[in-house]
Amino acid sequence: MVKAYLVNHTHWDREWYFSIMDEQVLGEQLFTEVLDELEKNHEANFCLDGQVSIVDEYVAIHPEAKQRIKKLVDQGRLFVGPWYTQTDALMPQAESIIRNLVIGIKDTQKNYGKPMMVGYLPDSFGFNAQMPTLLHQVGIDNFIFWRGTNFKRQTSSVYFRWRGLSGKEVLALNFPFGYFTGQITPEAKQKLDEFVTQKYDPAVKFEAEHGNHEDVLVPSGIDQMNIVKNMSQTILELNAKSNYHTVISSFPEFVALMKKKKATLPDYQGELRLPTYSRVHRSIGSVRSKFKRANFKLEQKLLTRVEPLCVIGKKVGINIGNGLLENVWQKLLKCQPHDSLGGSVSESTAEDIWHRYKEVNELADGIENMIKKKIAQYLKLTANQVLIFNTDPHRFSGYKEIEIVVPTKNIQLEGMSDNEIISEKYVAPRKHILMQTPHGEDYTDEPGYYKLKIKGRIDLPGLGYKVVAIHNTDKALAEMTSSQIKSSGEITFEKQKLQFVNGQINLLTPNKKYMNIISLVDQPNDGDTYDFSPYRDFVEQRLPLENVIIRHSLHHDVMIIRGSASLPLNLNDYDVDKPHYGQLDYILNLTFNNSGQICAKLVLNNQVNSHRLRLCFNPQVNTQDARAQIQAGYITTKNHQIAPDWNKEFVEKPVNLYNFTKSVTLRENGRHFTFWGVGQKEYEYQNKQLFITLMATTGELGKPNLAWRPGRASGDTTSQGHIMMPTISAQELGHNEFKFCFGLFDTDFNESKNNQLTASWLTPNISYQAQTLNMFINRLDNKIWPTENNPQIDDQLELINLPEKVRVAAIYPALSEKRSYIIRLENLTNRPVSIPEVLLKKGRIVNALENAISERKIGPYDLISVILPLE
Repeated sequence: MVKAYLVNHTHWDREWYFSIMDEQVLGEQLFTEVLDELEKNHEANFCLDGQVSIVDEYVAIHPEAKQRIKKLVDQGRLFVGPWYTQTDALMPQAESIIRNLVIGIKDTQKNYGKPMMVGYLPDSFGFNAQMPTLLHQVGIDNFIFWRGTNFKRQTSSVYFRWRGLSGKEVLALNFPFGYFTGQITPEAKQKLDEFVTQKYDPAVKFEAEHGNHEDVLVPSGIDQMNIVKNMSQTILELNAKSNYHTVISSFPEFVALMKKKKATLPDYQGELRLPTYSRVHRSIGSVRSKFKRANFKLEQKLLTRVEPLCVIGKKVGINIGNGLLENVWQKLLKCQPHDSLGGSVSESTAEDIWHRYKEVNELADGIENMIKKKIAQYLKLTANQVLIFNTDPHRFSGYKEIEIVVPTKNIQLEGMSDNEIISEKYVAPRKHILMQTPHGEDYTDEPGYYKLKIKGRIDLPGLGYKVVAIHNTDKALAEMTSSQIKSSGEITFEKQKLQFVNGQINLLTPNKKYMNIISLVDQPNDGDTYDFSPYRDFVEQRLPLENVIIRHSLHHDVMIIRGSASLPLNLNDYDVDKPHYGQLDYILNLTFNNSGQICAKLVLNNQVNSHRLRLCFNPQVNTQDARAQIQAGYITTKNHQIAPDWNKEFVEKPVNLYNFTKSVTLRENGRHFTFWGVGQKEYEYQNKQLFITLMATTGELGKPNLAWRPGRASGDTTSQGHIMMPTISAQELGHNEFKFCFGLFDTDFNESKNNQLTASWLTPNISYQAQTLNMFINRLDNKIWPTENNPQIDDQLELINLPEKVRVAAIYPALSEKRSYIIRLENLTNRPVSIPEVLLKKGRIVNALENAISERKIGPYDLISVILPLE
């Protein structure tokens, strides 16, 4: 006889159409009732949605509840963790997902006891193909989820072995009808016959038949739902009416049971994003694009600037506490659940998300400011010296940009060569300015000065810094110059030429001419904050490019192309004789770098509602698939034929839109084309053209009956008693800025080379000048006072120099040892990679929780961590 294991839980969106403040009010009552019921009925247990952040917020209000929670966790009846927040699984970088687990597990262990070591994500909108690999970073070997499965196309069983690209696998347990499959509400208790025959038994039967299982998992709960009271009595009554036998269980208990049967289960490798039994919102990667770009930039700021600087700072005696870094990550992770990062939230919640992004930025910038200024103080630097950092554990030789403040442009830099001013701003003198002196207040006239951004060539130590001197001369530093506005122009790099002529951009190489290599295309969007949706039969139109200016440089000239378009202001303007129009004005900057990549910045003033803007690339690569970089690996995507009656199999159209993290490549023998993005998350490859979504704007949280998503509105806006919710900020009006780069290469695609190009392109420029002309260039400079008894440190520092091909995912202070740091290595290739000897000699191999492991190589598409002493 089939046995059903009923797990009582609550699903807890931290925010959605309600705010975090609303969520805390709801939790105030619900969590208290959960504790009361568990203490009253010892046969009951309860899962708090697998995320510890909501428990922390409850305990902050009810500190007296902490011991009650610890006791129930210790008894194995209240389940907390392992996540800090319920992460989206497609858009955050791999490191964010790992940190979510590390912070969640450590938080739970510190405050409440043993975390629930179950990879539980009940409501995320699909899953990247590397989730098994990422879960293994913290020792989790199982995964429980809802969305994304198809038992005809992927695996025939609801329970299976899911292999990551690394080959590491987890036991995957799916509830195809959602975390509310066995939702026992007070109404369900009153109408138990109806509940059993129409909902409960059919679900148990489906799970049993799909894989021939004698034991099935039935979650009982829903959003913000309370614990089921007197569960034992309810189960007795349910068993009297059901065709199946049900017992009270827990997620860890069912995982342990199925592990015994793991060898008999089928296996699967790949992503889980098919909308068969539930929506996965395949186009949500383009909604509220500002969220995605802000999140990506903050991830990069923490991983490539702030955390490595903390390691450098710790080496010279500047101790930024791990608690402060954890606070920064916690705020960012609160922006990464599926609704939050997806953008399917109310206006009030969107304001909260932006406020957290602001807080993360300020904390990150402040930490960086503190470290840079304290090192400058330790070195006793003057305004005529610049401190330049390399936060990468490889020695650097090439071009960097520094920002300085000087009274004159007649300078030269000792230690940097081939220097050029690439941007400048002059600040006029000010009179009668207050000064604090040893004898009291005084007044002086403040001279005018230049704020300069200078690009030059420099050699830097690995994971360290050096000092460059500024000398006054009788000759001004070289500057970029601009041509007049023209209808045509070109820039060159070695044997490549980028040409603007007749309103289009062409790329010329020795072997071929690529006409219209990049263009902007736009179409109306009838969708909402979950999905793009085409509007009637209106198709994409190419936007005009009008004129060009060339900025001439010592290094690489810059092509500046301007354009504008008048488009129908709102959707209904497409259907009237006298429509209202809105304006799109855009400036596209293009330049080559030394690697042959074409670096781009698009600045857009958007004054049009409800439309989708995409980049269209025409690289003439003969291929049927695309190679996308995802979390800690690469996957190949190929368009699938979509049947005209797709809605017989799917609840939303399984459109050929795919997600990526940093790059997408089109390949054929002997050549390839690659796009690199900064927060762009969605691509489509069709008719030999690659489309990258920049934005899909909308004014509605959820709309019903979309062309690609029939039926009810997502977001509950058409559910009983709910209302439609406008989302004005999701129209993303006004200033929008997009950064990206692309390149055509007459070589076979090589993942190792692509990884180097990606890392090099995203490597930050970090410098500091101890000047007093403007104390607000770095926001905290005027409040970081000199201290006495500073340590004496060298004016050049190198912590480590790794072989160039070794790629690093993160560098940060260790959590388990005060004078140590972590280097997390990633192998984004299909072959094993040796761990550098210098790391094996100096450090210890650990997992992300800093527990020792025995691995001595980095497997294909895998990660490994090394803990190193700072002495």
